[in-house]
Amino acid sequence: MSDWTAGYVADIGYTYGYYPELNPLRVKLAFLNQGLVFPEVGTACELGFGQGLSVGMHAAASVIEWHGTDFNPAQAGYAQQLAAVSGSGARLYDQAFDEFARRTDLPQFDYIGLHGIWSWISDENRAVIVEFIRTRLKVGGVLYISYNTLPGWAAFAPMRHLLSQHAAVMGAEGNGTLNRIDGAVDFAEKLLATNPLYSRVNTSIADRMARLKTMPKQYLAHEYFNRDWVPMHFATMAEWLEPAKLQFACTAHPSEQVDALNLNAEQQQFLKSIPDANLRESTRDFIVNQQFRRDYWVKGARKLNAIDQAEALRLIKVVLVAYRPDISLTMTGGVGEVTLTEAIYAPLLDLLADHKPRTLGQIEQALQGKGISFAQIQQSVMVLAGAGHLAPAQDDAVAPKLRKATDKLNTWLANQSRGSNDVGFLASPVTGGGIAVSRTHQFFLLALAQGKKQPTEWAQLAWQILSLQGQKLVKSGKALETPEENLAELTEMANAFAQKQVPMLKALQVI
Repeated sequence: MSDWTAGYVADIGYTYGYYPELNPLRVKLAFLNQGLVFPEVGTACELGFGQGLSVGMHAAASVIEWHGTDFNPAQAGYAQQLAAVSGSGARLYDQAFDEFARRTDLPQFDYIGLHGIWSWISDENRAVIVEFIRTRLKVGGVLYISYNTLPGWAAFAPMRHLLSQHAAVMGAEGNGTLNRIDGAVDFAEKLLATNPLYSRVNTSIADRMARLKTMPKQYLAHEYFNRDWVPMHFATMAEWLEPAKLQFACTAHPSEQVDALNLNAEQQQFLKSIPDANLRESTRDFIVNQQFRRDYWVKGARKLNAIDQAEALRLIKVVLVAYRPDISLTMTGGVGEVTLTEAIYAPLLDLLADHKPRTLGQIEQALQGKGISFAQIQQSVMVLAGAGHLAPAQDDAVAPKLRKATDKLNTWLANQSRGSNDVGFLASPVTGGGIAVSRTHQFFLLALAQGKKQPTEWAQLAWQILSLQGQKLVKSGKALETPEENLAELTEMANAFAQKQVPMLKALQVI
């Protein structure tokens, strides 16, 4: 009997995560910040989409034609349901990569994305993916790819191998992956309790094991317990992608493009002295001990001249996706804790506090007289986008065309939240992707949809849903036992939601 899983965990579904790096709308900002020509994305493909929440939201919240595959039929079925609910027309399949690559009905793609796939598949499947990119990605097209990186994983890789080996050798197959995970983690803890020289030399191991125990088992299963698990140096990735004629463009994580957050002056100068781009990126990974890379690659990198770059940047539109008073001007980067310049960031955040999309050119005009240069605005946008406070926004004319699809999807997801805590995101036609909305907040949105206007009414509906299932809130690590305690906490949450989230969600056209 053939093993259709190819060694990949299939008896446990992947987590229902949304990954903003997969949103093609982010490509423009990242490329323009580096002075690169970017493609207008009309066709896109996600390989290995998991539960399909990202591709489902991107298809519903954009005018892009989406395709994709995930070998797990249960996950593909959920993704297809998201597409059917929204009416996005996304073409999503449950085919293995080689089978999907043989399809004759696929278009040429402007954008191909893989998140959390490359490090956990065989070399054979990697070769299939590279060939797919070679033949299906247009000239000028962009690849987004994320993967576990060396040297950041070097210390823990032996422990991961031991965990996986224990699960394979000592765990009974019939007990399922979750039980084998428990056994492997217990074994590793007992090993560390003997104070082995390995953990004494690699002092981060104990902390990493402690963090591992707090993570959802669905995540652990797919991160640590697949047959294939290969962290990769950047230069090795470049070698893999060379047959597809891809060049490294830039990191897909905006704040990682801001050297001042991640590198001290000596490190910046050292990197500038390295002429080869691949060696420079590999060296940077050593400086920051990179563990996970999220990168854009392009088939034919082209540089913009300074005038074209500046003009295109001023047309980029952004929107605040966080509550202004809650945004801290203290961030942590590779150089440690950094305090952002209040004279620059405060006026910018105050301007965007109404959650209305603005171009960088409009921001520049509005902040005239504040002593803030356009270069400072550009860098601030990258920092705030990297922190998750800011997102690129679509043209004003696009969002209304997508509102029907995102409303359908959001209504369905909010209704699903009554019986499940799986999905903590809803779709925005303004940002072209997902916005974090917790389960409890989705209850409040259900109440709003029913015409309940007061936060006290929202809290009552939320408590009805929870109490019918015997569920209670947890506050400060302790379960709230009485209905009165739960209702009081929910009311407080509803009042905060009305003040902080409702105006933002309305501006983002989530509600």
